[in-house]
Amino acid sequence: MTRIDAKFAALKAEGKKAFVSYIMAGDPDYATSLEIMKGLPAAGVDIIELGLPFTDPMADGPTIQLAGQRALEGGQTLQKTLDMAAEFRKTDDTTPIVLMGYYNPIYSRGVDRFLVDAKAAGIDGLIVVDLPPEEDEELCIPAQKAGLNFIRLATPTTDDQRLPKVLQNTSGFVYYVSITGITGAAAAEATDVGPEVARIKSQTGLPVIVGFGIRTPETSQAIASVADGAVVGSAIVSEIAAGKPVAEVLSFVKSLADGAHRA
Repeated sequence: MTRIDAKFAALKAEGKKAFVSYIMAGDPDYATSLEIMKGLPAAGVDIIELGLPFTDPMADGPTIQLAGQRALEGGQTLQKTLDMAAEFRKTDDTTPIVLMGYYNPIYSRGVDRFLVDAKAAGIDGLIVVDLPPEEDEELCIPAQKAGLNFIRLATPTTDDQRLPKVLQNTSGFVYYVSITGITGAAAAEATDVGPEVARIKSQTGLPVIVGFGIRTPETSQAIASVADGAVVGSAIVSEIAAGKPVAEVLSFVKSLADGAHRA
């Protein structure tokens, strides 16, 4: 059982929905992003998605693209991102960390070496958005064998024919992208999301978490009420980009987490 599996079991026992937050590793700099990361669990975050900066983030909108650029310009690397996770683990051995990004940096390092290093750093799961199910032998299967969850994205365009393929080797949870398009683009609507979550849950026993388009505590609550939890990324990254103090960023995160937990 991974930390992700344990977290969902604990939430289920409490009758609570999950709140997942995304931050870009190294944004606006290594020290600040580590400080924010360390403060997330106390702000109510159940699972941390840690963004791995990459030069060509095709699924991300301007907010997260710019965060990645800031991180890369500040010298953030795959190694420094794993170092952040390892540093976080010194004081928190229970909050799951999902590394989210693109395959290129992992491929450059070498899959075998990456998986050993990620596991040692305390990473629990991977979301690699540019590796489709057809490429499962590349990273997904080796990751599962190494004890890491491989989390897949389903979208409004994932039809009933495609869905079983998407779910085939997924573990940890399913990430449902609530809108068509890039991150931070439009607002998520619970009335649209509810039936889609039900459709996915009819084919898997995994929790379904919904992300993209959630910016307020109210939307966080509304989305979590029709799913197993909510993910917020761009709205949090925007607070960081605005240069808000860490305490203010974490206060905003807490408002979103409280929303999801009220669902």
